[in-house]
Amino acid sequence: MKRPEHPQPQFERENWQNLNGQWQFETDNFLSGRARGLIEAKSLNNEITLPFCPESALSGIGNTDFINAVWYKRTVNISPAQAEGRIFLHIGACDYKTEVWINARSAGTHKGGFASFCFDITALILPGENIITICAEDDVRSPLQPRGKQSETYASCNCDYTRTTGVWQTVWLEFTPQEYIKDFKITPCAAAGSASFSVMLAGTGSLSAKIYYQGALMGEENIVNCGQNVHFSIKLDEIHLWEPGHGRLYDVILQFGQDIAHTYFGLRDISMDSRGMLINGRHVFLRLVLDQGFYPDGIYTAPDEEALRRDIELSLAAGFNGARLHQKAFEPRFLYHCDAMGYMVWGEYGNWGMDYSNAEALPDMLMEWLEILNRDYNHPSIICWCPFNETWDYAGRRQNSSLIQAVYRATKQADYTRPCVDASGNYHVQTDIFDVHDYEQNADIFKERYDRLFKTGELFDKYADRQPYRGELVLMSEYGGTTLHPKADAWGYGQPAEDEAQFLKRYEGLTSALLDNPKMMGFCYTQLYDIEQEQNGLYNYERAPKTDISAIKRINTRKAAIED
Repeated sequence: MKRPEHPQPQFERENWQNLNGQWQFETDNFLSGRARGLIEAKSLNNEITLPFCPESALSGIGNTDFINAVWYKRTVNISPAQAEGRIFLHIGACDYKTEVWINARSAGTHKGGFASFCFDITALILPGENIITICAEDDVRSPLQPRGKQSETYASCNCDYTRTTGVWQTVWLEFTPQEYIKDFKITPCAAAGSASFSVMLAGTGSLSAKIYYQGALMGEENIVNCGQNVHFSIKLDEIHLWEPGHGRLYDVILQFGQDIAHTYFGLRDISMDSRGMLINGRHVFLRLVLDQGFYPDGIYTAPDEEALRRDIELSLAAGFNGARLHQKAFEPRFLYHCDAMGYMVWGEYGNWGMDYSNAEALPDMLMEWLEILNRDYNHPSIICWCPFNETWDYAGRRQNSSLIQAVYRATKQADYTRPCVDASGNYHVQTDIFDVHDYEQNADIFKERYDRLFKTGELFDKYADRQPYRGELVLMSEYGGTTLHPKADAWGYGQPAEDEAQFLKRYEGLTSALLDNPKMMGFCYTQLYDIEQEQNGLYNYERAPKTDISAIKRINTRKAAIED
């Protein structure tokens, strides 16, 4: 079985069943599957390997043309003991409009290509053999559907790549007692040495929470006769801080009646002052790299868990302390490894493709974004939220700025503990960090532009007429993008480097201009690895280095002006 590991380390029960592997499959480009009886059909005309999308080689399909809809079907056997409790069908991610049937009866629908979702299928399941059917409709050319970096044209083009249709994360069944833990949030406070819990319950009974560090009990709480929503705080016996480079995690066991859930948290505080971001009261310069989460054989989906870890290791080897996870909500298993390795990341939404001038585009996008915020809230590695990137004019129409502001404010309501960048690069409306994108390749020009920030207080901004700078903290969240060793038809930013020596000189000049700037809180270099025709990575698409990575690390890791 591909991807056998538990897909949600933040909320793990022992009683679950991974449904990855072979499923029956059928494409439905004319959206006629319902009329043709595919809901009731006993079989489909092809097979696919989940959790990989049909565009990928690992799926066994490899169809990279536009696919308007796909169908999946398989049987599962449910024991009488499993049928006594509650049964949930989880889908890690399915792009875009999904409906699920159990034994030809609808279990529910979901819109979105990035968020995880589940359905309570208890009432639809029978002891013995059951048939699961899934249909996903996908239209990346719709102005109401966010697509991220999936190409709107037949072929990959510029910085858009192979599309992903349908299921692209693990599908699994979860079995719980009738009374169970529905959800929870953990908010750590490093300054107080405590963790606050907010737990949602189905039913009434007694709830216990036990916190461990490396096997030793650090604190516990027991609440009797509780139900629905429970809030409490636990003081920790020992302080082990989560910080960049050190992913010290506390393990947690929650028990509600017979239901037991395993989770974890990192003890860290995020704050900002006039110099930049502080982690646990200490200034940290953000040395980020752009990571878009694409894989040659799996597209959106890593071929195995080792590939998830490896991308973090490659970034750390180059001297970065985190990544901007770009135009895609990454899977929780990747975020777990970020948590465990002390690797800071942005949580970002794949908003490209939306018509930002049209308020009708807001409801579905916002609902999915809030689902992502809720799912990923407990990850200590996430230090910032970013719902939009570069909200370019759509068909000549400017963005509806109220739409951008509404999503920013909803984000802050959902999570006040992290900063939010409203629209990375452009066009800012209301933001905690004023980030800019600049792919100037001449280091002298680049330095002169941004030295003005601390010399005169002026921020160089190509879009100043549409997004006034009001003195917010500044981050260079896209720069570089220099092509090195390009293949035929390569795409990148500016003039490619002639050789490795020129590349390293350019990299050092651009990066030093940011490290030495006392008004710059960090940077994000474009990008970690090549993706298809965009060949401006430090590594190629297969993750082999294209330059001297030790030299990149030497440049990246010297002390920045804002650091203590």
